[in-house]
Amino acid sequence: MKTKKTKSPATRITMMVVMVCLFLAALDAMAASESRIKDLARLQGTTKEPLSGYGLVVGLNGSGDSAGSEMVHNSIAAVLEKHNVTVPFNFGTKNTAAVMVSATMDPNSKLGSTIDVKVSSMLGASSLEGGTLIMTPLMDHQGRLCVLAEGSVSIGGFNIKSGAGNSFRKNHAQVGTIPNGGIVKVELGGQFTQNNTLTWLLVQPDFDTADQMARTINARFGMDLAKATGSSSVEVDIPEDFIKNPVPFIADMGQLSTAFDAVAKVIVNERTGTIIVGKNVKLREAAVAHGTLKVVVNTYYDVSQPRAFSRGGETVVVPDVNTDVQDHDARVLRVPDTSTVADVVGVLNDIGASPRDIIAILEALKRAGSLQAVLEIM
Repeated sequence: MKTKKTKSPATRITMMVVMVCLFLAALDAMAASESRIKDLARLQGTTKEPLSGYGLVVGLNGSGDSAGSEMVHNSIAAVLEKHNVTVPFNFGTKNTAAVMVSATMDPNSKLGSTIDVKVSSMLGASSLEGGTLIMTPLMDHQGRLCVLAEGSVSIGGFNIKSGAGNSFRKNHAQVGTIPNGGIVKVELGGQFTQNNTLTWLLVQPDFDTADQMARTINARFGMDLAKATGSSSVEVDIPEDFIKNPVPFIADMGQLSTAFDAVAKVIVNERTGTIIVGKNVKLREAAVAHGTLKVVVNTYYDVSQPRAFSRGGETVVVPDVNTDVQDHDARVLRVPDTSTVADVVGVLNDIGASPRDIIAILEALKRAGSLQAVLEIM
């Protein structure tokens, strides 16, 4: 007679724990591929408008532009003339700096609201520390005066010169900010709704993401309100209950979590040697032969002196140049088919190359058709 084996309580508990862990891992994987609509897109009509203007920063402690700068002198004279003060000659000062002032303004900003502005030195000022921006008009691309900027400049650092070539600098002292330093004087009249519809513009255009976003909105409100009109836009009809006040409707949509997708990319910054491998990057089978040629040229200086008490000859410096050439044998590595970012990173680490060498290898793999991703070089 066969006896039926029963699982012990400890075994059942262990299996339940494993199943719970697998379930939580699946939830994490699903959550990792979702994001809020407000993080994936922005409303049409809310794109910030760039503004710029020319101004003067005064009150610097000798760290401004050159005292003989004709441009700064003319600017100071123009400002003083508005206060009925005439400057007949170039009096010279290093306490003033010519700057470009820039800002970005929401087209829906109301009259009297404030925005942050950025101040950047134009000429030879060594630091804007302690300076004050005098009233500067900021214009849009059509030449309309939109904002008046002024206030104390904050640079978050310093630049000290003590003479004899000695200096100490923290952060970049030629650029500063003025928090809430711009006052809105003209409303741009931004409209985020048109004919009872609004449009979401995707930050990263993708057909799949746009379609998923439209499906999520329709599922939430139980109506066919949204439709994807391309890879970068989703149009939404405003329900009748929210036509007079669409703000709650927009806020509710922005909090919805939706699935998103993106093109597989590898981002390369050749200046810093940084490599970023995105999701869904794959490698097809290939072979890589990697070798390095290193040439080092060193110059040593020796002193040649004449013999003691000799009447002829002189002491001279004689350079001695030493050249060292190291040619390492190429390593041949088979690149297998990969399907995850970890596999791609593992293959690149196995090559044993430097970041700049890996950049060259990635470019070659892309040309060979092995790298299944967009290679973007910054």
